[in-house]
Amino acid sequence: MAAAAAEVAAAGGGGEMVVVRLPPLSQDDPLFQDKKRILDSRNLSCLFQVPNSCSAADAFKVLDRMIQAARIAHMDELELYFTGDDDFGPLSTRNELESLNLLLKILNTLLLTANVGAMGVLQVLRDEILIRLRSLELEDNDQMVVQIRNQNMEDSLLKWGEQHGVKTKLQIAFFEGAGRGMVASENIDVGDIALEIPESSIISEELLCQSGMFLALKDLDSITTETMLLLWSIRERYNPSSKFKIYFEALPANFNTGLSFGIDALAALEGTLLFDELMQARQAIYCYGIVILILQITIQLHLRQQYDELFPMLCIKFPDIFKQDVSPHILNYGRVDKVTKSLKFPLSRPCKAGEQCFLSYGKHPGSHLITFYGFLPRDNPYDVIPLDLDTSVDEEDSSSPSVTTSQTSHMVRGTWLSRLRGPPTYGLPHRLVSHLHAILGCNQNESAPEADNKENDRMVLETLLSIFTPMLEGLGEPDDFDRENACWDVNLALDYKDLQRRIVLSIVTSCTSGLAMLDS
Repeated sequence: MAAAAAEVAAAGGGGEMVVVRLPPLSQDDPLFQDKKRILDSRNLSCLFQVPNSCSAADAFKVLDRMIQAARIAHMDELELYFTGDDDFGPLSTRNELESLNLLLKILNTLLLTANVGAMGVLQVLRDEILIRLRSLELEDNDQMVVQIRNQNMEDSLLKWGEQHGVKTKLQIAFFEGAGRGMVASENIDVGDIALEIPESSIISEELLCQSGMFLALKDLDSITTETMLLLWSIRERYNPSSKFKIYFEALPANFNTGLSFGIDALAALEGTLLFDELMQARQAIYCYGIVILILQITIQLHLRQQYDELFPMLCIKFPDIFKQDVSPHILNYGRVDKVTKSLKFPLSRPCKAGEQCFLSYGKHPGSHLITFYGFLPRDNPYDVIPLDLDTSVDEEDSSSPSVTTSQTSHMVRGTWLSRLRGPPTYGLPHRLVSHLHAILGCNQNESAPEADNKENDRMVLETLLSIFTPMLEGLGEPDDFDRENACWDVNLALDYKDLQRRIVLSIVTSCTSGLAMLDS
């Protein structure tokens, strides 16, 4: 994306104005055409003019349009699908954070070179963006419950980090149902660095090059950097005098994710999307294991030959570096800022002392987060239920404004996330409703009698009820289960089933309410 820019231009009446340019849409973006269509339909562009002498109220009106354009630019496929023509946002917490932080970065850059005349209005805009970012903090009620337990190991890890140059405004905490995480040890504002790790404390190729092992290995023709890092980490993992001894000891012994669910947890999930995803993931792992086994058998002689040639020689030549015992270890790599020689984690929104501070795991549904990370967030906009519908109508009518040209699959999510509860969509996705009108042959027509359009709506809502009522019945009633004494995996499985039941129930309720509106 091109860098944003600003310039001072003459305004009518002899005044001056600041011209703010947002980064243009990338034509490489697969959603480019859809985003451009929405920008054009709302008469938005990437260029905005703000008179230096305008009032705060007028400046905020321009800012609202800037934010709308930024929201559209940061849309992903799901936001594009679930956003109606009259929905101006916010679209999601992720989208709002990215949009506001982009504008904050632009305004901070402009303030560095602004003249006295432009400084005032730019500062007004910047302060308003900070207020809106802080309001996101107030809306976030998804804080997890902190558990009190012995944290000697975690305290030692933090102390070890500080002794090696790590700067942090965070402390380690345990969260109910999720394990270890971080809380703010002080109030942290937007843009503040919550954690900074110097390059010297990151396991990396640079660190390897400074070790005695590198001197022992660098002249070997057949060895790669990755192999050298693996050998280095194997040695350090069990080296009692290693600089990283505390770090290695603090690694969790077990990872509680969906992949390690027991029989009872899987039984609780039967009939849910997560059950299918776990079964597919386990099957993939099983198949992958067979492939790996075949490969291991195929290359075992070659590996053994390399081992026989390399390792005995290293043990004899460098006995203090290469011991006879070897055990596996996995390395993680980070990208270091070339200027500061450190890895920084700046905040995109404020975090008060004692509140949970966490990294984004990306745009994933709860089923994926449980499967691979072992936790389930609440009110996740990416928790969707895909629908197996005939999409040939969409492909034939891709010119319609109600149909996106970049995707033809359909889905639903909790209708509590929709701001539009009444007709014509009743809290349901606009594109899904339009699709059902098309395949049922009951397209809405503004010139048609109201009774006809109501009957068309009724057909759509009854069709959706025929899909989701059996789905709700299949999920059953909430279990009267003693969760306090249940295993972690059963509790997590029941939490997910409750979530899927809540989503399906919201669809049924919206359809039922819509039918009641049509009868009134």
